[in-house]
Amino acid sequence: MAERKATVERNTLETEITVTVNLDGSGETAFDTGIPFLEHMLDQVARHGMVDMEVRAKGDLEIDDHHTVEDIGITLGQAFAQAVGDKKGIARYGHAYVPLDEALSRVVIDFSGRPGLVYEVPFTRASVGGFDVDLFLEFFQGFVNHAAVTLHVDNLRGDNSHHQAETVFKAFGRALRMALTADPRMTGVMPSTKGVL
Repeated sequence: MAERKATVERNTLETEITVTVNLDGSGETAFDTGIPFLEHMLDQVARHGMVDMEVRAKGDLEIDDHHTVEDIGITLGQAFAQAVGDKKGIARYGHAYVPLDEALSRVVIDFSGRPGLVYEVPFTRASVGGFDVDLFLEFFQGFVNHAAVTLHVDNLRGDNSHHQAETVFKAFGRALRMALTADPRMTGVMPSTKGVL
């Protein structure tokens, strides 16, 4: 399988984002976004997904975090789409359940080529560590639209909003890891009856 790495830059009047990913990494990370709690969540994705990830962002944080979080999701989605390539030989589907104390989340992903998001995360608080949890939806919508994946994110239970968020992002990482794993029986084979994804 070819090297699965990508670097994507996205520059707008609101943000300047650079994302680098290596889908066959060891979970190494480097972040500079100005949004510590988002970085904590991205670290979960990288470490549990075994994806090396570097995210550099300059955004209009003096207004709020919205544009920066959304654009990081968009750029990360673009980087994943480039790195995964033609998708031949991958498992395609991934799923994970992750608990943390009282919280439990499930994430299911399909590298389908069709953007679709179902997001059911009833956070018990509006913010964690100064981060507006509504923005996680914007992050995932940006990722889905630009990675062209179908993604179902469900927090099944939880009282502590930090735990809710952490289980979501750990499960997202584990689901990515499963879906992107190379299956030796599928070498050079498109995982679709259509012959294209």
